[in-house]
Amino acid sequence: MADPLDDLLAEHAELEERLADPAVHADQGVARELGRRYAEIGPTVAVARERDAARGDLAAARELGMAQEAGELEQRIGELDARIRELLIPKDPADAKDAILEVKAGEGGDEPALFAGDLVRMYTRYAETQGWKTEIISATEGEMGGYKDVQIAVKSRDPLRPVMGRLKFEGGVHRVQRVPATESQGRIHTSAAGVLVLPEAEEVDVQIDSHDLRIDVYRSSGPGGQSVNTTDSAVRITHLPTGVTVSMQNEKSQLQNREAGMRVLRSRLLARALEEQAAKDSAVRGAQIRTVDRSEKIRTYNWPDNRIADHRSGYKANNLMQVLDGDLDAVIQSMVDADNEARLKGDS
Repeated sequence: MADPLDDLLAEHAELEERLADPAVHADQGVARELGRRYAEIGPTVAVARERDAARGDLAAARELGMAQEAGELEQRIGELDARIRELLIPKDPADAKDAILEVKAGEGGDEPALFAGDLVRMYTRYAETQGWKTEIISATEGEMGGYKDVQIAVKSRDPLRPVMGRLKFEGGVHRVQRVPATESQGRIHTSAAGVLVLPEAEEVDVQIDSHDLRIDVYRSSGPGGQSVNTTDSAVRITHLPTGVTVSMQNEKSQLQNREAGMRVLRSRLLARALEEQAAKDSAVRGAQIRTVDRSEKIRTYNWPDNRIADHRSGYKANNLMQVLDGDLDAVIQSMVDADNEARLKGDS
């Protein structure tokens, strides 16, 4: 039976050789994907090399009768072996990709849109702490602020700090408990916003036949539905084989809206394909990508108690305002740890 670590070391050597070939960089998309994969498996290779070096030192220490040093090295090798097992846990194929984050306000007037705006600010601030770049692709603002729906591209400049591997755990329904700005009686209301996290697809990931598309154009509209454009610049793209539809109206020209719409469509089709593949594989943990229309509430933001609670990992803390200001890492890490533990159990 093949050793997965040996396979990974061989792949790393092959990637190193391919990336050293100038011809590979003629296709930036291919070179970028190779670079991401090289960076992804690099930490595992580094730990394996450290473990092998420690084994050599252990053999020398035993030969020289250095009992204390040998004991320390045995402990270190055990730690490195455990780290290698953790790093070899199968990962989602989309973990190394950038992401498109969609936030959609729930029903109930202005408050859900205001909460959606709070989530957008939280994710934008968190992205800044990670060194990621954010770009609003499309947005429909609420009448009193916030967003009815918004799509944000999140990109990493560093292959060692990929976006999707962390933000994928944000998919689901987020619930807020607070006194709305419009509440005159001081009563606490509960409302929600849905978050969908898509791996941003490159053109090489998803091939779309132009004959499979229906493209409709119409005039852009602002809050309340009033027309804000005298030309048909807004675009609705329908992928006929799947029925997936994307509407885009933020850009000034029809061409720009079409390009932005195709960007989102590719990512939605990639997410759909990954979910279907995960279902076929009967993955133990199931697909991580969630659709906004699912009713599962993954997290509650309680304003009166300054408390945040993640209902999947069990994480709770009374630092809600800090989290909303972008200090989200501990919350996400609780899900990363829970997911790794589930994968280890499934792999054992």
